[in-house]
Formats: sequence, structure tokens, C-alpha cells
Amino acid sequence: QVQLVESGGGLVQPGGSLRLSCVFSKSSLDNYAIGWFRQAPGKEREGISCISSRGDWTWTSDSVKDRFTISRDNAENTVYLQINNLKPEDTALYSCAAGPIPTLTSRTYRYWGQGTQVTVSP
Repeated sequence: QVQLVESGGGLVQPGGSLRLSCVFSKSSLDNYAIGWFRQAPGKEREGISCISSRGDWTWTSDSVKDRFTISRDNAENTVYLQINNLKPEDTALYSCAAGPIPTLTSRTYRYWGQGTQVTVSP
């Protein structure tokens, strides 16, 4: 069964940091690219960052690339999203997804996790 499970979200003050984790089922997804997306209430889903199956290629949205870093540890079946200097506008549900190629376009992804909520507030 294909599974992706996100964790690491929470309530954090502006300027703080979080590291989100996306654990995936090894036998199915270690050959897949992984993308991170976020969706704030009333807004469309936004592609944030993606990483190739071997972790040798990444791409992060220009809007957050100075604060967000994606990485991957296939031995641990995990993709991470490090978020620094959090801002209130980063408040959203963050989800990871698996697909054949690394892109920031949600329709290219086949499997999705349930998401982890990030709330940035004083």
C-alpha cells in the first residue's frame, strides 16, 4: 500500500523554524520524486519545493527559496523540508506528494499524504 505521512508541523512564533518530515513506504516510493505543497485557507494549493528520487536535484519556489530547504534520506524513507524565519503568511497545511518527476505542479503527482498544519502566530 502506498503511503506518505507528514509530521513536524505546529504553532510557532514569527522568526522561528520547523523541520517537516514526509515518511514514505519504501518499496513503492523510493524511486519517485517527492514534492512539498501548501494550501492556506481560501487559497489555491502552492508548490513549494521538490526533489528527485535520488536526491541529486532539487527545485524550490523563488518566493521561499531563501528560507526553505528540501532534502532526502532514502535510507530512512524520508524527505525533509527545513523552514527558517517563519512568517505569518507561511501558515498553511503542508502536504507531500510522490510522482514520476520532480515538479512544482500538483497534477504531476500521483500519491499524496494527509498534510501537517503549520501555524505562524505571535
